[in-house]
Amino acid sequence: MIRVFAIFFYFCFSYELNFAQEKDPLGIEEIFVNADYRSSDLSDIPSSVIVLDENLIQSRNAQHLEEVLLNAPNVNFSSGSSRSRFYQIRGIGERGQFSEPLNSSVGVIIDGIDFSGIGNAAMLYDIDQVEVFLGPQGTRYGSNALAGLINLQSKAPTPDFRYGLKLESADYNSNGLGGYLSGPLSKQFSYRVSAQQIKSDGFSMNRFLDDETNTRNESVIRGKVNGKLFDDVELDLTASKIKLNNGYDAFSLNNERDTLSDQPGSDNQDSELLSAKITVSRFEKFTFNTLLGYGDSQTEYSYDEDWVYDGFHPWGYTSSDQYNRDRRTGSAEFRFISSEEGKILFDTTDWIFGFYYLGQEVNLERIYTFISQDFMSKYDTRRFAIYGETDTQLNNAWNLTFGIRGERFSADYHDSSLVNFSPTENLIGGRASLSYSTSANALIYTTISRGYKTGGFNTDGTLDRDLRDFDSEGLLNYELGFKGMLFDNRLQTQLALFFMDRDDVQISSSVVRTRNDGSSEFIDYIGNAAAGSNYGVEFSGNFKTSEKVDFYVSLGLLKTRYDDFTNSAGDNLEGREQAHAPSYQYSLGVNIKVANNVDFGLNVLGKDSFYFSDSHGIQSRSYSLINANLSYSRENWKLMLWGRNLSDEDYYVRGFYFGNDPRDNYAEKGYTQLGEPARLGVTLNLDF
Repeated sequence: MIRVFAIFFYFCFSYELNFAQEKDPLGIEEIFVNADYRSSDLSDIPSSVIVLDENLIQSRNAQHLEEVLLNAPNVNFSSGSSRSRFYQIRGIGERGQFSEPLNSSVGVIIDGIDFSGIGNAAMLYDIDQVEVFLGPQGTRYGSNALAGLINLQSKAPTPDFRYGLKLESADYNSNGLGGYLSGPLSKQFSYRVSAQQIKSDGFSMNRFLDDETNTRNESVIRGKVNGKLFDDVELDLTASKIKLNNGYDAFSLNNERDTLSDQPGSDNQDSELLSAKITVSRFEKFTFNTLLGYGDSQTEYSYDEDWVYDGFHPWGYTSSDQYNRDRRTGSAEFRFISSEEGKILFDTTDWIFGFYYLGQEVNLERIYTFISQDFMSKYDTRRFAIYGETDTQLNNAWNLTFGIRGERFSADYHDSSLVNFSPTENLIGGRASLSYSTSANALIYTTISRGYKTGGFNTDGTLDRDLRDFDSEGLLNYELGFKGMLFDNRLQTQLALFFMDRDDVQISSSVVRTRNDGSSEFIDYIGNAAAGSNYGVEFSGNFKTSEKVDFYVSLGLLKTRYDDFTNSAGDNLEGREQAHAPSYQYSLGVNIKVANNVDFGLNVLGKDSFYFSDSHGIQSRSYSLINANLSYSRENWKLMLWGRNLSDEDYYVRGFYFGNDPRDNYAEKGYTQLGEPARLGVTLNLDF
C-alpha cells in the first residue's frame, strides 16, 4: 500500500508543478443536499454528510451504488448476493437476511421510497447525486436510520428540450445502452424520461455446467414530471421501474471464482415505485408539503446450498434454498415549514412540524430441501411519527438547532410454523446542535443526536427459545466538526470527530446445527449484546489547485468494540471489534485536464481488514484498488476509456464460517465471496 501511495503522490504533485504558476482561481461550486427538510448548502448542515456527485459516478462508469460508496468515509457494504443490498455506516448495519423480520440500521431512500434492506435497486443511471448522512437520523427518518441514511435522487426535468444517449462496452462481455429525453411538456410542466439496460456474463465460470452462472441483466426506467398546478401550488411526480435478473453462484469449496454447483441460484428483483410531492406556498407564515410514496418489489434470492453437483458428496447430500418475497411499501408525510414571515421568538427561529406514516407488508415463501413443505410468512409493520425542529439564530455567528421525533411502531407476524406475534413500541429520537459561523462559508458545530431501532423476533423454528426475540436498540451520537469553503472557495472540506454509545446492541449472529447425515445447517439470527461503542474521525476535501488540476480525498478512522458480550458459540467478545467495521478507509483522487479536450482521472481507494461476522473470527484482508479514466470530449459528446481495480486485487465482500466440505469431514472453516476483478471498458456519452 505504501508503494501505491508513493506512486500516486509523485504522479499528482509532479504534474501539478507545471501549473503552479497559474493565478486565476477557480472556485468550487456550492453543493446542495436535498434529503433534509429544506434544500440546504452542504456547508450549513451541522452534521457529517457526504455527497457523491454525478462527476464521480461518470468517471467511475458506476452502474450501482456499491461501485462508488467506498468514496464516503466509514461506509461499508456486504454482498452475499449479485449486488450489495445491505450497508454499514460507522460500523453499524445489517449484513444479510434469510427470514423475516428485519429492521434496517441504514436507511436507503430512492426518490422518496424506502428501499432499506433491498439495496439491489440502487442503480445509478440518471441519478443526480448520492447523499450519505453519517450518524443517527432520529429526527429526520427514525427507526430505519439508526446509523445513517443513503439518499439517491434522480435528475430533475429541464425547462428546455434536451436528449442524450449512453453506449458502453467492457470485458466479461458487458454491454449497455441508455438514453434520456427532457424538456417542456406545457407552459406549466416539464418532463424527463430515461432508460438503461446493461448485461454481463459476470466474473466467474461454472466448470460443472460449463456456463456463466453469475450473469447480470439489469434495467431501469425513470420518469418525472414537475411544474405548477397553480401559481402557489407545485407538483413533482416520479415513477420508476427497476428490474434485475441476475444469476447468483458466488461460493465454492475451494474459495475461488470458478464454481461446481448443479443448481446455481438467482438474485432477481422487480421494483416499481411512484412518489409525489405537493408544495403549497399560498400561506403567509409557512409552506405546506405533502409527500406520498408507494413501492412494490418482488425479489427472488436462491442458491445451491452444498455449492457442488449431485454425486460429489459420498452419501448423495444435495440441497438448495430459495426465498421469494413480495414487499409493498406505502408512505405519507405532511410537513409544515416556516417562511421568512413565519419565524418565531422575535423573528430569530425557523421551524418545522410534521406527521409521518409508513406501512409495509412483506410476504415470504421459502422453498428449501430440508423442510417438508414450503415455509410461508406474512409480516406487516406500521410506523406513525410526529416530529418537529427549530433553528434559532442566536446572533450573527451562533446558531442552535433542536429536533425531536416520537414514533409508534406496531407489527403483525404469522407463519406456517404457527409462530405469531404482534409487538408494539414507543420510541423517541432527536438531535441538538450548536454551530458557530467563522465566516460566510465556514462552520464549526457540535451535535448530540439519538437514534433508535425497533426490536423484533427471530422466526426460524429450529432456534432455541431464548434466541427467538431481541430488544430495541438505542444509540447516542456525540459529534464535533468543521466544514467550509476556504482559500477563495478553492478548498471544500469537512472534518468530524464522533463518539457513538450503543445500548442493547442488535447483532447478526449464527449457529450451526448438525443434521443426522453429518452435514451442517447454517442458521442466521439477530440477538442483543449488552453495549458497544463506536468512535472515530471522518475527513473529506476537494481542492481545486488550478483550472487544470483538482484533488479530492476522504479518510475514515474507526474504532469499535463490544462490552459484556458472548456470542452463540460461547466466545467472549468483550473488547473485540464489531463486524464490517474496518479501522481505516480512504479514497485519494486527482482529475487533470491534459489538453483542451482531454481529461485524465486517477483514484486509489482502500480499507483495513475487518471481521465478517460476530459469530466467528474470520476476517477480510486489507486492500487498495486503483481506478483510472481517460476521456476525450467535444461539445456534445464524450468518449471515455475507464478501468477499475487495475492491479486486479483480490478482495472479499462477504464471508462465512461453517462446515460444508465432505473432503475434510465437514470441518468448520472460512468461505469468502470475491469482489469485482480488474475491469476495462469504453463509454460514449452523447448530450444535446
